[in-house]
This record gives sequence, structure tokens and C-alpha cells, in this order.
Amino acid sequence: MSTSAPHLVRRLGVWASTGIVVGITIGSGIFRTPASVAAHVTDPRLMLSVWVLGGALALCGALSFAELAATFPQSGGLYVFLREGWGRPAGFLFGWSELVLIRASAGGALATVFADYFLRSAGIEPGGYTTRVVAALALIVAAAINIRGIRLGAIVTGVSTIGKFGALACLVFAAFVFGGRSGGSTAHFTTTGSTVESASFGLALISVLWAYDGFADLSFAGGEVRHPQRTLPRAIVLGTIAIVAIYLLVNAAYLFVTPVDAIARSPLIAADTIAALFGDGAVEAVSVVVAVSTFGALVGTMLAPPRIFFAMADDGLFFRSVARVHPRYHTPHIAILIAVTLGILFVLTRTFDQLADTFVLTIWPFYALAIAGLYRLRRSRPELPRPYRVPGFPIVPAVFIAAAVYLVANAVVADPIWTGVTFGIVLAGIPAYLTIRGSDTSQRAATTVTTNRRRPRR
Repeated sequence: MSTSAPHLVRRLGVWASTGIVVGITIGSGIFRTPASVAAHVTDPRLMLSVWVLGGALALCGALSFAELAATFPQSGGLYVFLREGWGRPAGFLFGWSELVLIRASAGGALATVFADYFLRSAGIEPGGYTTRVVAALALIVAAAINIRGIRLGAIVTGVSTIGKFGALACLVFAAFVFGGRSGGSTAHFTTTGSTVESASFGLALISVLWAYDGFADLSFAGGEVRHPQRTLPRAIVLGTIAIVAIYLLVNAAYLFVTPVDAIARSPLIAADTIAALFGDGAVEAVSVVVAVSTFGALVGTMLAPPRIFFAMADDGLFFRSVARVHPRYHTPHIAILIAVTLGILFVLTRTFDQLADTFVLTIWPFYALAIAGLYRLRRSRPELPRPYRVPGFPIVPAVFIAAAVYLVANAVVADPIWTGVTFGIVLAGIPAYLTIRGSDTSQRAATTVTTNRRRPRR
């Protein structure tokens, strides 16, 4: 009988990995954020240009992250990239932010949209306390699926991915084929001549980047991917390209059927588009599809990022109990429970827009810092195996970094109070790091002294 400790197992192939990228990304964004984007950018061509720009930036990020993932194919993803590129303090600061802000915001936002569409599919008016309770229950179920096993989580995510990608393709087809008889027109793409302030454009871009986010999440489970140095780059890049293509087509379909000012007033735009095409009787069906989509993304959210806490604890930068692997299911069950607990807290206290904006504003500076580490790692550690290299280096990573700087600067101008609060919470990780590091150093010193005392004299 083996007495070795439970460990994470490499079970995910290239198609399952690509499905995770697509499944996590197609969550709530494409069904909820078009309204926010149209509200900030009232010219239809500019609205579409925000989605094009966001897709280009997401692709730059995916191409850059693919090199990092192939170089460091370990559980923890972004945490590992920051640790290797900039040292343990940078890795810890991201892990701290992931714990107190990032993952709770992401899970809460996805669960909120799931609850809205689920309730609408059941004929119940969404909103208020009912939405929050259903969202909290969805988080609990998603956590249970992932504790049961990464393969089950990947299957749920993969099946929902096929369904929602196919549903979006059908929506595009139906909009352009049948939209003309329901008021659809290419005139909706005509510029209105309205001007857009830089701050409004930046806020719209934040909403778009929430919809595109997901290219980094597979790397969090890098320690459970088969042949990771080949599989991770392929899955990250192919998944992101597929997402950009379908998102641009879907937004064009929305705009063909519905004028930009009406999109701005339609938070449940997918359901409203189907209602315009086929009548109110079809709304329940599309609401079911969107509910499945967001739940699949929620399962993916619980699947990958808790591996960050696992990696941190394994490094001695978090509570050791968080590094425990379930003896039967081989999953980081303690880390998953932490993620779902914080997600429930956030979903009960914040709105969807607040959760989505907080997520983007917090995580994108870390994305940029990790990608900036590419330049440093190529100089300081040229001996590292790099089976995949960023095409267009050094321009492609630089474009992504410049975009992150713009987002932060725009957020400071547009909403200085909440931006300050957000970064204040992030920087609170510095004293937390010093405390944990000091405690760990003291414990190691005490262990060394005790060991020396027990050692017999010669």
C-alpha cells in the first residue's frame, strides 16, 4: 500500500484545457456587459471598436501568458509567474488580492448573472434578495462539483461550453437571417456623430475586458494539465481566438437587431434579442441557455484559481492547511472552500457592476506585472526552457502593459475614491506578508534550535 501524500494529478488534455479557457471566458460578460458598454459609448461604431480593442488586448495577453505558462507549467499560474519574475513579495501580494478581492468579485458577478437568468427562465422576476440567495446557492453547488474532482469540473465546464458556444452561433445566425422582419437594420451601424469622453471610453473598456477575461485562468491549474509545455500554449491561444471571433459576431448581431440606445437600456440583452426575433415565448428558452452558460463559467472559476492558494501554502506563504489535497478526490478542497465562502460574502453585499469593475481594476495590474517579467526573465534566466515564445516580442507584451497603465490611470480620474479603496486593500497585503514571513522565520529558527538540542554530542 502506498503511503505517499495525496497530490494533484495531470488529467487535462488539449481539448479539455481549451474548453476550460472558453468555458470560463463565456460567462456573464457577453450577456450583461453590452448594456454597460453602450451606456458609456453611445455611437454604434465606437461601441464595436471597444469590443475590437478589448479583443486585441486579450489576444496580446494570451500570447504573452502562453510563454509564461509553458515555461512554468505548475499549479498557481499567475502567482508562480509573479514569484519567478519579481520575487516572493510580488507573488504574495497577488495571492492576497486574489483572496480578498479578485476571486470573490469574479465568482459573485458570475453567480449574480446566473441567478438573474435562472429566475427569469422560471418565470420569477429577478432582483433583490431572491437573486442574492440563488447566487449564493450556485456558488455552493459549483464548489461541491470541483471538490468532487477536477475531471468532473472540466466535464461540466466543457459540456456547457459546447452548449453556449453553439447557442451564441445560433443567435448570430438568427439575428442576421430573421432580424430584418423584426426591425433589424444595417442603419443601426451608422454613426450618430456623438462624442465620447476618454473617461467614458475607459469605463466601457473595463466592462469589455471583464467579458474577455479568462485567458490566464487555465494556467492556475497548470499542474493538472497533461504535456503542459505543449498543451497550455495551444489551449490559451486557440481559446482566446475563438472567444474574440464569437464576441465580435454576437455584438454585431445585437446591434443589427437593436439600436445602440436600446441596448444601453437592456441588461438582459440576449433574452431581449431573442424576444424581438421570435416573441416572448422564446425568452425562457434563451434564459435557460444563459443560465447554463454562466453556471459553467462559475464552475470553471471555482476549478482553477483556488490552486493559487494551494501553491502559496505549499510555498509557506499561507496557512499550511490550505495546501491539503483531498485524499480521495485529489483536489485542493480547503482552498476551494475559502474561495466559495468569500464569493458568498461578496454576492450578498455588492452589485454586478461593482463586482465586475473591482475584478478588472484589481487583476489587470498583476497581469501587466507578470508580463513585464518576461523581459526580466529573458535577461536574467536565459537558460530556462521556453518551448513557446511570444510572437512579436517585445511589441506584443508592451501593448498589453500600456493598456493596463491606461486602465489604472483612467480609473483614478473617473472614480478616485473607489479606486483608492481598492488599491488600499491590495497594499494592505504588504504588512500581511511581513507578518507571515516573520512568523515563518521564527518557526524555522525554533525548529532548528530544537533539532540541535536533540542532536547527541560527539
